[in-house]
Amino acid sequence: MDLLAKIRTLPTGPGCYLYKNAEGVVIYVGKAKNLRARVRSYFLAASQANAKTGSLMREAVDLEYITVANEREALALENNLIKQRKPRFNILLRDDKTYPYIKLSLQERHPKVFVTRRLRKDGGAYYGPYFPGNLAHRLVDVIHRSFLIPSCKVDLNRYHPRPCLQYYIKRCLGPCVEGLISTEDYRQAIKDVQLFLEGKSSELEQRLTARMETAAENMQFELAARLRDQLITVHQSQDRQRIASAEDEDADVFGFHFEKDMLAVNLFHMRGGKIVDRRDMFWEDLWEFDAALNPYMVDDSADEDVVCGIVGDDVTADVTLEPLPDHTAPQISADSEVSEEHSPVSSTFEPGTVAGMPRVGGLDEGGNDFSAPVFFSALLKQLYLDQAYVPKHIYVPVDFPDRALLAEALRERCGFKIEIAAPQRGDKRSLVDLVCQNAKQSYDQRFRVLQPSIRNMQEALQDALTLAEPPDRIECFDISHIQGAETVASMVVWEKGAMKKADYRKFQVKTVSGVDDFASMREIIHRRYMKFANGAKPAGKDATLPSLILIDGGLGQLHAAADALTELGLTTQPLASIAKREEIIYVHGQEDDPVVLDRRSPVLHVIQKIRDESHRFAVTYHRKRRQMRDRESELDSIPGVGRITRQRLLEHFGSVRALKQAAEKDPDSLLAVANKATADKIRRFFADDGATPAVASLPILQ
Repeated sequence: MDLLAKIRTLPTGPGCYLYKNAEGVVIYVGKAKNLRARVRSYFLAASQANAKTGSLMREAVDLEYITVANEREALALENNLIKQRKPRFNILLRDDKTYPYIKLSLQERHPKVFVTRRLRKDGGAYYGPYFPGNLAHRLVDVIHRSFLIPSCKVDLNRYHPRPCLQYYIKRCLGPCVEGLISTEDYRQAIKDVQLFLEGKSSELEQRLTARMETAAENMQFELAARLRDQLITVHQSQDRQRIASAEDEDADVFGFHFEKDMLAVNLFHMRGGKIVDRRDMFWEDLWEFDAALNPYMVDDSADEDVVCGIVGDDVTADVTLEPLPDHTAPQISADSEVSEEHSPVSSTFEPGTVAGMPRVGGLDEGGNDFSAPVFFSALLKQLYLDQAYVPKHIYVPVDFPDRALLAEALRERCGFKIEIAAPQRGDKRSLVDLVCQNAKQSYDQRFRVLQPSIRNMQEALQDALTLAEPPDRIECFDISHIQGAETVASMVVWEKGAMKKADYRKFQVKTVSGVDDFASMREIIHRRYMKFANGAKPAGKDATLPSLILIDGGLGQLHAAADALTELGLTTQPLASIAKREEIIYVHGQEDDPVVLDRRSPVLHVIQKIRDESHRFAVTYHRKRRQMRDRESELDSIPGVGRITRQRLLEHFGSVRALKQAAEKDPDSLLAVANKATADKIRRFFADDGATPAVASLPILQ
């Protein structure tokens, strides 16, 4: 039975589904409120358009499913299946770190104390978790020294002929040898340890004081001294730990930083209102896992320089490929808010609606999409559904669809209310931002190569781009426009390891009309270097050619720049270009063998930095030119409207379109800026005009 035929037999209730490849290996596990509707959504055209989801469906040849009673059970089952099967298309918590507990093996005749990371229902008493992890080991060492309870591997359910070294160095009471200590005295010592670990210091002090005084009265001075030392240990112990019952101020706070298809997550543990520990987690090549089934994919097919009147690589729409729990088919939202930053530190995240939750994350340099809501939904399930201790408050930087469902599942499991929140403002948001800043630092330490010396960087650039000598100066060019209007260019300068803003240049393209990036680049390069034509050596601060001319673009822009240099006789000038998204570097004369650098290469980072700066400078100048053009609009054609009145009208109404609408619907509103005679002229002008040019639809004030 093929997949499509099997889908028709799926139940409509909640459960989990498992996609398998031709070898029978589970490659993806998911949960659904409606199994048939969820699985059917993978075969829709919108889902298949996503390369990663399409990759899953091309590899999947079989499907299994497990039905459960409700969606909360499906949530727990999905978590267990992911951890058991480790499907490669799911986000996997590779750093499966758990914090340690201290165990008292009360089920044994002579209990021992030791550190463990696994909780079992074996009759033992578990205390913790302890933050940081080495605190548990330090406390066990205190118990060895002060209470003399062992943690050895010796079988204490039977007696042995002689004690080990720990007894002779006063680190153990010797329960392994008959007659060294009575069972009653040993149980009393175990009770003291229990009180110590439970933080019941007052009760423990009373017990130790009474026994110390009794020992002193009976002239058992060695025992009295040991009990005195235990009292001192209790008094000096500042790190009092709780067992599973937590106070309201206990919280876990998450932050993340995503960039270049790599992710760093920080988790801060707050206990008693204080940060007691932090945890770092990292993922590389994240798109190969659950992000492959990201329900917040982005349509990036629009022209990268012409999107909704905004110059740049902005995204216009979010497409939900996998339905949310209350939906049975994919939803498309064209007005979802999109974050323009990879890191959440400087952004305010608004919770999304069910129909279209915002995609918080970004596109890496390869165009791969990352959805923070999807990621944190998967991460929190794996972190907390199997944990014995869960704090009452969990703060995350972004909202996600399963947040309420996960909180309810944890409440049922723990027996008390669990708050999972994505704070938007106030102290809690500041705390999340702090963790995000630390995640950025963790990312830099883990993934970024330490900045090499300037000389080493110049030599690395020379080697990578096969230059004749290490580059001292690089000049980079970029073109910016909207559908050929207000075409401008920028030139930025990198010199000896730093951007030299004093040498930046901006150009207006004068001889090219319409959309022609190649001709525009040819004009700008010709104008910039015409003073060097035929070997001329001009005077001034720009008297030497750069070590490298870098073009923001592909082969077309590279060849256009080369043609301009050839016309000027500068045939030996080093020239290269870097293509967007692919990040492939083309060196003039070696186009058939492009330079493909590792994404962590410091050489690539330098070239990207220069390219991004030229793009920013070009976009800034373009927007300024567009604003100047729009201000000198058709208002100049209105008789009696001078420069000052025009400026007031634009500042008051914001755009020509808004002014026209006001003149048609509420002519009296014009009186707030102009007198009655001028207002009548403006109203008549727009009434006779009949239409506003397309330029007027663009915002005037930015």
